[in-house]
Amino acid sequence: MIENNNLSLPDSGKHKTSKGASEYNAEAIHVLGGREAVRRRPGMYIGSTDQRGLHHLVYEIIYNSVDEAMAGFCTRINVTIEEDNSVTVEDNGRGIPVEVHPQTGKSALETVMTVLHAGAKFGGKTYQVSGGLHGVGASVVNALSKWMKVWVKRNSKLYFQEYARGIPKADVTVVGKSKGTGATVSFMADEEIFGTIKYDFNILSERVREVAYLNKGLEISIRDIKEDKEQTYFFEGGITSFVRHLNRNRVVCHKIPIYIGKSANDIMVEAAIQYNDGFSESIFSFANCVNTIDGGTHLTGFRSALTRVFNDYSHKNKFLKDEDPNLSGDDVREGLTAVVSVKIAEPQFEGQTKGKLGNAEAKTAVESVVSEGLGLYLEEHPDDAKSIIDKCLLSARAREAARKARDLIVRKNSLDTGTLPGKLADCSEKDPTLCELYLVEGDSAGGSAKQGRERRFQAILPLRGKILNVEKASPEKMLGVAEIRFIITALGAGLDEGFDSLKLRYHKVILMTDADVDGSHIRTLLLTFFFRHMPKLINEKHLFIAQPPLYRAKTNKEERWIYSDQEREQVLKELKDKRVDWQRYKGLGEMNSEQLWETTMNPATRTLLEVSIEDAAKADDVFQVLMGDEVAPRKAFITANAQYVKNLDI
Repeated sequence: MIENNNLSLPDSGKHKTSKGASEYNAEAIHVLGGREAVRRRPGMYIGSTDQRGLHHLVYEIIYNSVDEAMAGFCTRINVTIEEDNSVTVEDNGRGIPVEVHPQTGKSALETVMTVLHAGAKFGGKTYQVSGGLHGVGASVVNALSKWMKVWVKRNSKLYFQEYARGIPKADVTVVGKSKGTGATVSFMADEEIFGTIKYDFNILSERVREVAYLNKGLEISIRDIKEDKEQTYFFEGGITSFVRHLNRNRVVCHKIPIYIGKSANDIMVEAAIQYNDGFSESIFSFANCVNTIDGGTHLTGFRSALTRVFNDYSHKNKFLKDEDPNLSGDDVREGLTAVVSVKIAEPQFEGQTKGKLGNAEAKTAVESVVSEGLGLYLEEHPDDAKSIIDKCLLSARAREAARKARDLIVRKNSLDTGTLPGKLADCSEKDPTLCELYLVEGDSAGGSAKQGRERRFQAILPLRGKILNVEKASPEKMLGVAEIRFIITALGAGLDEGFDSLKLRYHKVILMTDADVDGSHIRTLLLTFFFRHMPKLINEKHLFIAQPPLYRAKTNKEERWIYSDQEREQVLKELKDKRVDWQRYKGLGEMNSEQLWETTMNPATRTLLEVSIEDAAKADDVFQVLMGDEVAPRKAFITANAQYVKNLDI
């Protein structure tokens, strides 16, 4: 396909220098309320105090710089993880105002950094769009940091202020002269809040890359001094480059992504679309550069427009006869990779971590822009339109066959009915929030798990062999696999768009596989299935991985269970003068029921790993590389990541 360069974002006014649009001074900072006890309940503001929350601190400071970029005043952002694990974010924007604020009587800089709900976003004049909606970003990061230092280049002067756990150590002072404008924020996250301070360069780098894709012409670099890693991102193609990147290891149906960009009702809408020969749908939505992992109204508008446009085009051009049923949403989204981005003046997010957009006007704007742009594109590129429609029709036929297979299964009382799989050993508890389902590799281990479990709240579903790789399978083929049907039936919540969390029969779904290569493969196959067809199970924190022991160390006086090779090395040092009998466990079936309960299933002593999606685009890429058809990318991934493997069974 040829990229539609005629459909570009109109002049939104972001580069205008009129008084109303770009005046940025002390009066632009609006104070909405006093400082809350952030340190007592940090999860309310950053989601958690684990590594995700730690990363969120970095994102909040980056968002402030990105706001300057979206307003047209910043072209470069530098992020540095320092040697001491502090973080520095530098930009060449206008610099935070330093004049005395009329409401607080303090400098605007101190007001922004210490007062919750104080920021230029609330006035509606300084920033037409922004990611830091609630004005709590900088002040929350400050409150949760052992120290923070801010330098501001403005008025040809260099201003400075330092804080200790959110409290200024002195007034804003002039410490030198400056050329140009900008702000530098350096902070050390507080170990009293977060415990160990350790950032993941790869996760932060992926987020920085994402931000660069969403802002054409913005250069963002990230550097980890201790790890000696550095990346710089700059994408002139914007989200079109993003889609190319996502599809780089796939066979695409049209060479160049479809780009649509336009403003509607003061909302800037961008969408990039490209189909591949796979069966999975990969749509990533953003609002003001914030990754809305739970979607929202803009995603609803996009999906609605996509379905309507392809149906209208198919009927108009006789791909579908008048009596043929319309293509469903699933039909037109199979094999779709897309990025949808909106920039809106007053976004309504769910919570400070902004997982879902709620603005009704965003749905209307996206639906209108995408309908017009996509409809025009299909008319102007009939060959590419035919290629996409043919794929949609093929999907529709396969989906109809899958529906008939599903109906047949229902009639046999094996799916979506009150009859549960015969292999399932259910629990007696009826409250789903208290129930756990173990998906266990093999009948032997399943038997031990059934005998060792707590029958009141733990259910066991043994799985025979390796389930289907759904990354390369049609819906019809997937539903033809008994083990997959058993899982769907046992959970009782449906799958894909029809997945309903309220119908979930167990609020903990635990994957329990052997600690060997086959077990790892089975676990990856299950994770692929859940990621592609039940992502809500992951996003709503219902999916876990059990951690069975690798070794048993037995002396005359004690028996110890060892869960990693690192732990084994430590125990060897502790017991070097004692006679120790070691047993290596490669399979769950090697343990009897009491041992399995004691080591892996007892809530008081077990270790469960929660499955989470830190970065949906990265996860999509990894599953495609590992489970897709292309061998070269998979080989490259394994080679690059072999050094990080902790347990390798040869």
